[in-house]
Amino acid sequence: MKITLAKTAGFCFGVNRAVNMVYELLDKGEKVCTLGPIIHNPQLVKELEDRGVRIVESPSEVVEGETLVIRSHGVSAAVFKEAEQKNLKIADATCPFVSKIHKIVAEKSGAGYVTVIAGDENHQEVKGIIGHCTGECFVISTVDELNDLLKEKANFEQKSVILVSQTTFNAEIWEEIQKNFKKVCTNAEIFDTICNATSMRQAEAESLSKINDVILVIGGRHSSNTAKLYDVCSNNCKRTHYLETADELSGIDLKDSDLVGVVAGASTPAGIIKEVIYTMSENLQPVEEQMEVKESVQKSFEEMTDEEAFEASLSSLTGDQKVEGTVIAVNPTEITVDIGRGVTGYVTAAEYSSDPNVKMEDEVKVNDKINLIIMKISDQEGTAMLSKRRYDAIAGWDNIVAAKESGEVITGFVKEIIKGGVVVYTNNVRVFIPASQATLSRSEALEDLKGKEVSFRIIEIGRGRRAVGSIRSVLREERKAAQAKLWSEIAVGDRFTGTVKSITGYGAFVDIGGVDGMVHISELSWSRIKNPSEVVLVGDTVEVYVKAIDVEKKKISLGYKKEEENPWVIFQNNYNVDDVVKVTIVSMTTYGAFARIIPGIDGLIHISQIANKHIAKPQDELTVGQEVEAKITAVDFDKKRVSLSIRALLEPEVKEEEPAVAEADEVVYEATEENAPAAEEVAEEIAPVAEETTEVVEEVAEETAE
Repeated sequence: MKITLAKTAGFCFGVNRAVNMVYELLDKGEKVCTLGPIIHNPQLVKELEDRGVRIVESPSEVVEGETLVIRSHGVSAAVFKEAEQKNLKIADATCPFVSKIHKIVAEKSGAGYVTVIAGDENHQEVKGIIGHCTGECFVISTVDELNDLLKEKANFEQKSVILVSQTTFNAEIWEEIQKNFKKVCTNAEIFDTICNATSMRQAEAESLSKINDVILVIGGRHSSNTAKLYDVCSNNCKRTHYLETADELSGIDLKDSDLVGVVAGASTPAGIIKEVIYTMSENLQPVEEQMEVKESVQKSFEEMTDEEAFEASLSSLTGDQKVEGTVIAVNPTEITVDIGRGVTGYVTAAEYSSDPNVKMEDEVKVNDKINLIIMKISDQEGTAMLSKRRYDAIAGWDNIVAAKESGEVITGFVKEIIKGGVVVYTNNVRVFIPASQATLSRSEALEDLKGKEVSFRIIEIGRGRRAVGSIRSVLREERKAAQAKLWSEIAVGDRFTGTVKSITGYGAFVDIGGVDGMVHISELSWSRIKNPSEVVLVGDTVEVYVKAIDVEKKKISLGYKKEEENPWVIFQNNYNVDDVVKVTIVSMTTYGAFARIIPGIDGLIHISQIANKHIAKPQDELTVGQEVEAKITAVDFDKKRVSLSIRALLEPEVKEEEPAVAEADEVVYEATEENAPAAEEVAEEIAPVAEETTEVVEEVAEETAE
């Protein structure tokens, strides 16, 4: 058995465009509803429903957040008006051929013409066409109906009349209608609006039906296009069968058939056609012939897809030609433009920009002029697929070459992170940035760049329009410029918002705008800390101020702790001598106990002030962590000392301990208090040396890495 598949089988350009429009919206995460089924194929409609696509009957059913897709059959002008009044997001998937009819009837009926439409008055396409007429309008589907209309309206010959047809109308009947119409309405304007793909499909179906034993017509039973193919084939081949899916093959007897022809409607998905042929082949053909059939079918579909969408070049327009288009419509997935000479062009979001997040409605508006490249064109359909992205890329490449010669800094956005670097697009030209040239230092993550706008230089141009750039060179220059500006303006007391770049045992280095300054550990907190990481971490944003500047050594000392947080300032503002306070015992010595008044302020309770009796050691009455009440008996802000007494609360008037013992203890206490500042002074003297050594090591490491 030989199986022949019609070359024109499957989606036409308009249907393919409508279906792809829905898929693109779904892939972007949009909520989608269609005004009626997007095409007359229940299997594909079910697939879309499974992905969340709703079918609505009017714009009033659209809910907030949904995009309303106008199906390829088109709708009336009233529907568009209602959608606009409700401020709905619309994606117009009306077939270009249908849109052309809308434009014709709207213009002519508005000028007073009577409109006659050859088609099925119950078909959605015809209803949509009627909805664009503003004057008298009549629908006929046969020659007899035309003749009856002409008899009833005897004055047709005295009126301005136009004749159009449904895009999927029967070509033979259309020819007869035209002949009869011309006899009566000699001045009528006739527009041949049958889709060329429909004419070719019907012509091929008739040819196959004359030479094959059996004809299989595949398509939805509600499809006008498929129904007409069935009528054409059944006139020539008595064994013509109508089926929607491969499951219906079981009811068709093909055993005695040597030649089988397969045709399919314009809304029949390729997957269903392939499944029918593969199933038929597997059941009736030897294994070695099955592979030949499958390869032939696959090749046929590959060729058909290209041919259907763009069959030939217009005589005066060729691919890759630059044109200027005027925007006539915009929706989330494409722009419709007029490029003159009766050609309507389409620019998809992918061909408008390399940015996957581009919002078409924000980019252009109706009547805008845009420069485009023609990719593919169809003279039969009067349509063209266009690209702004490719136009920009051609112009952009010239800019890339010029930027390489001049060293000019250009900008672009990082589209993706790939092995070895990042990909940047500038004016729709792809530029590769190696990882070593993508960031200021190698430790920075490339992932942080994705989706961001960056400045870079072109450092290499290779074959095949291959460009390599460097972000790092620009960042280094910007850093040097920032450093020079900062050193020329910086002064003690200046405040900066900086980023902690690194931490050492003696402090933290903070980037204050291209220059690193050091915050000594003693400047990080009013409390004693063992490590800077107790206060700040690498990457933290901090507020600092300049304490000292060494221009010759290019060193800046920064302060971090705030004066208003100084515990001695807080203490002075809130406490006085003779105040009774609740304190916590934090440590003990032989001569007394230290108690925490507030964080950063510890007072001494001398052993003689712990109890109202003699005690041998503080531990006889107190324990670390114990909370007690004590009276502030003395404060020395210069020496940063506070004296406390529990005894004063127990027995205010008691015999004083021998002065010699108390004075001796005070000397020990004072010596202990004075010891810490001395240690801090030594640390401050050592810190600059350690800091300088660390910076030298870092500079050597960076130079080695480069």
